[in-house]
Amino acid sequence: MGRNEEMPLLDSLDAVADLVRRRSGLYVRWSRGPHPDTDTLSSRDELTGVPLPGLSANALDVEEWWGDRPVRTWVARRLYDYSHLPRLKGTFTRPWILHGTEAGRGPDNEPLVRDVEPLGWIAASVIDEADHEVTSLPGPWGPMRRDGDRPG
Repeated sequence: MGRNEEMPLLDSLDAVADLVRRRSGLYVRWSRGPHPDTDTLSSRDELTGVPLPGLSANALDVEEWWGDRPVRTWVARRLYDYSHLPRLKGTFTRPWILHGTEAGRGPDNEPLVRDVEPLGWIAASVIDEADHEVTSLPGPWGPMRRDGDRPG
């Protein structure tokens, strides 16, 4: 895997959606980046400390059941779902896109990825765009509660 500073920055939700349209096998990982992850090339179960057979990540490939809905909205949802991680894990936790091979599933049923090819950082402004995309949708969509979020 390459060094963090060598990765390009994806600076719009449309740029991320275009990449998802063009290439399959993409994942988003929230961490300090590829360079720190090269030490182990695996994640650990936070509860038990058990090493996992790959890096914990979240799939960006559009599922068939999504139908002809916008890829942009799909990507926004996938980014929105885990945008709480910097609050929980620290400000150095950032999203980045990788291509890889699924090696199994983690304790939260998340994909565990190996043969990782880092593709780019996702800018903070993209997460803001994703948040706006998801929270402004009509119907039953809306903010999801995450650890640390408490009712008012």
